[in-house]
Amino acid sequence: MVGLKPTDVPPTTAVKVLGAGAAACFADLITFPLDTAKVRLQIQGESQTEQAIKNVRYRGVLGTIITMVKTEGPTSLYNGLMAGLQRQMSFASIRIGLYDSVKQFYTPKGAEYSSIIIRILAGCTTGAMAVTCAQPTDVVKVRFQASVRLGPGSSQKYSGTIDAYRTIAREEGIRGLWKGILPNITRNAIVNCAEMVTYDMIKESLIDHCLMSDNFPCHFVSAFAAGFCATVVASPVDVVKTRYMNSPPGRYSSTLNCMLKTLRQEGPTAFYKGFTPSFLRLGSWNVAMFVTYEQMKRALMKLQMYWESSL
Repeated sequence: MVGLKPTDVPPTTAVKVLGAGAAACFADLITFPLDTAKVRLQIQGESQTEQAIKNVRYRGVLGTIITMVKTEGPTSLYNGLMAGLQRQMSFASIRIGLYDSVKQFYTPKGAEYSSIIIRILAGCTTGAMAVTCAQPTDVVKVRFQASVRLGPGSSQKYSGTIDAYRTIAREEGIRGLWKGILPNITRNAIVNCAEMVTYDMIKESLIDHCLMSDNFPCHFVSAFAAGFCATVVASPVDVVKTRYMNSPPGRYSSTLNCMLKTLRQEGPTAFYKGFTPSFLRLGSWNVAMFVTYEQMKRALMKLQMYWESSL
């Protein structure tokens, strides 16, 4: 057995929520540069962005990262990290930590297994709930990741995360902090279904068919597959979400308008801009998150049981 052994007592909802948030933050710390590269590739091609970065062009994941380091410094890869961690503590805690509880809520009494429809419904529910709560943190994260600083004399619109929340609310109204919520709900419902349902079913199948035991290799394989499925189905919505969130007032009248303009000006392949960093990021993020999450649940349950036994 690799890692901690499962406890006899199933993890509580509180343990799952706390473990999911902590594991997601750890995964974000590791994969954040890939996420930033993905955002830069997704917004490349928009006229104002092109003017802002002048002759800077991003080509591929490694090329984007190298270009950012050369032109803006290595810290640019972590623009928006604080908002990203804030997002994960609220976002992942709900969409991942509450998934099992919502799945059980939808599962008919007496049923031994949850059907794929039930799992998809649970993934959509927790994904939508999470976005509704964490949307402002996502908007701020994208704004920081998309902002370009070319040299020490260039200015940055936001001095920090709190200033970003205040500035967006002041200039665009409170609604500005929930900008792009509909494509974000759509994206994260899709991503959550692809991630959670794929991970859940592959892990369950590997264990039930005695191909793997409930340990690190099983979690790794399940998480990697979940990341790939999530990237394939969510990339078009993710591109629209990123562009709409990062756009100044007036560029797009709606998310549908953003989608149609992107399609008309750049063609259907634009919806898969940044696919490679998206997959590298989601694949590695899922592996880091789910492996850590499984161990966090076991560690927290052992700590809780030890605490209760000592009282």
